[in-house]
Amino acid sequence: MKKLISTIIICCMTLALCACGHTTNEKSSIDYMALVNKLNPLPKGWEKALKTTTMTNSIGDKVEVEKKAYDAYLKLKAELEKEGIYVDLDSARRSVKDQKRIMNDFIKEYGEDYAKKTVAKPGYSEHHTGLALDLYLIINGKDVTENEDMIKYTDIWSKIHKKLPKYGFILRYLKGKEHITGYGYEPWHIRYIDSASVANKITHTGQTLEAYLGKAKDTNVKINYAKSNVFKKSDLEEAVIQIKCDFASLKGYELHSIKYIGDKLNSKKQAIKNKGESSKNKLSDVAIFTGSFHTPKNDSGKLKSDTEYKHYEWWLSRTEDDGWEIIKKIY
Repeated sequence: MKKLISTIIICCMTLALCACGHTTNEKSSIDYMALVNKLNPLPKGWEKALKTTTMTNSIGDKVEVEKKAYDAYLKLKAELEKEGIYVDLDSARRSVKDQKRIMNDFIKEYGEDYAKKTVAKPGYSEHHTGLALDLYLIINGKDVTENEDMIKYTDIWSKIHKKLPKYGFILRYLKGKEHITGYGYEPWHIRYIDSASVANKITHTGQTLEAYLGKAKDTNVKINYAKSNVFKKSDLEEAVIQIKCDFASLKGYELHSIKYIGDKLNSKKQAIKNKGESSKNKLSDVAIFTGSFHTPKNDSGKLKSDTEYKHYEWWLSRTEDDGWEIIKKIY
């Protein structure tokens, strides 16, 4: 199936429809506006209070979804089909127990450092809520489930995204807001919030859920890729996303700019020198970025509180799978 992208939380996407049973519980309600991300865990008692429906997709995989979110999804799906757009669910709810299993599997396979960078911490994945749905496309009768294939259908995703608010959904991981959400742009990852009016406001103002709830400020980060004879711009863009996703784990920090400082300090020697002991990746070329950000008041981290850092450095190295790994930072 598809590989994890840097943001990773292990996105899935594969299914057509075949509704099955319900799982109900004694507790009656959940907060449909609950924020679950790298800084905010699943609320206590959530899994006991959750009411879900299980459906089977066209490939035969079962997917568990919060009941109202699933009902809204069926209405969205029906309207899209009237316009010749066909989608299905690939994944939705994943229990904390399952997330622990996934994390342990990755630690055994790739090491703890890599696992922590690519798999959402158990208890901190939005998929625990049952309100986060990953879609996949059906094009000319064929399931399109791989991330790298789905991302190419920009026009189709644009049409889908315009329909989301009507049924109480928002696009969760926006392009350019990785430093807020903690994940790269995922056109297939939608979130049910049970309010068409709120979903419409969030969508048409271009806000993240974090900003709407007052948990973060949606700053626009100024990016300067400079000129490189070593890396393609697309490579540097992926490195910047890695930096921004990592930055999202800092509570109250505001990121303002990121700049590639050029090819001069790029070397394999630097990569080996700065390689983390826990890393199992074979590191190669280094890309160094500088940036500016502001720390929050009363910050308990390594940096000074309420301070603007203007020339902060991030060092990243290419890994054997052509990804990026941050090998030097101080926060």
